[in-house]
Amino acid sequence: MSVEARATRAPFAYHHELLLLIVLVLVVGFLAVGTDKFLTVDNMLNQGRLMTEVALVALPMTFIIITGGIDLSVGSIMGLAAIMLGVAWKNFGLPLELAIVFSVAVGAVAGFFNGLLIIRVRVPPLIMTLATLALYRGLAEGISQARSVRGYPEWFFVLGQGEVFGVPTQLWILLVAIIIFWIVLAKTTFGRSLYAIGYNEEAARFSGIPVDRIKLIIYSLSGTMAGLAGYIFVSRVSTTRSDMGTGLELDAIAAVVLGGTSIFGGVGTIAGTVIGFTLIQLLKNGLALSGVKGDATIVVIGTVLILSILVSNFLQRRRGAGG
Repeated sequence: MSVEARATRAPFAYHHELLLLIVLVLVVGFLAVGTDKFLTVDNMLNQGRLMTEVALVALPMTFIIITGGIDLSVGSIMGLAAIMLGVAWKNFGLPLELAIVFSVAVGAVAGFFNGLLIIRVRVPPLIMTLATLALYRGLAEGISQARSVRGYPEWFFVLGQGEVFGVPTQLWILLVAIIIFWIVLAKTTFGRSLYAIGYNEEAARFSGIPVDRIKLIIYSLSGTMAGLAGYIFVSRVSTTRSDMGTGLELDAIAAVVLGGTSIFGGVGTIAGTVIGFTLIQLLKNGLALSGVKGDATIVVIGTVLILSILVSNFLQRRRGAGG
């Protein structure tokens, strides 16, 4: 992808992030006025704890959507990884430490399988990951047989329920992940290749970019992060169930799109995604504390998402008209 092509997209990304940041500040201010329980340190840290699983999945989802793809199976992969953690420990007799590694590896293999089918069979990612969404969820339900696994030792809950310097443990992991993903996307050749693929995949191939290998890597990475999110989720709620992660993919995709990543590819930033999943989580929490029922909360978040897309399209058209 040419330097000029990147330069024309950069101002749009920054404008959208600035706009979204302003919206986030206004939303926080509005919700803080509605209830004095919202803008407290304990509540903010707790919301960080609750949004970590979605956030970890949204980071690689940003990479995928930038390339013009999508991964609808991440919620099912998370559920499958969570079930395999408990089964490997209780049924296979693995030490819990190895069971954790095994469960994350299951997520990585599931993501690799997605990527392999996409690049070999040439089926659109939307169709392929919709199929594996059902496949992985079915495997999780079949393996678990509607039974949950409990009785984990105390040290297992440190990651999901513990704190380091007064901050939830998983938030430190999320912070490190955000920094790594930001550096990869903004500062490396790999990140520039993602933009090139999303902007024009055929041109990227002719430019010598290993498109298939990169797709395989990012889908495998998506599965790995979903597996890690499954481990953190089990550690947080103290049990495993086959329905874990249901709907997670929609929250992750909503955060990425709200953050300014184009579903058509070629545009997106990690900073935008971070603002996106933070805004969605604070909206959910603030509205709930204000007495708004769950259905109404979904309507509000959907409205914010639609308005964000409309504003993004407006800014993009203005950018295009301006040359």
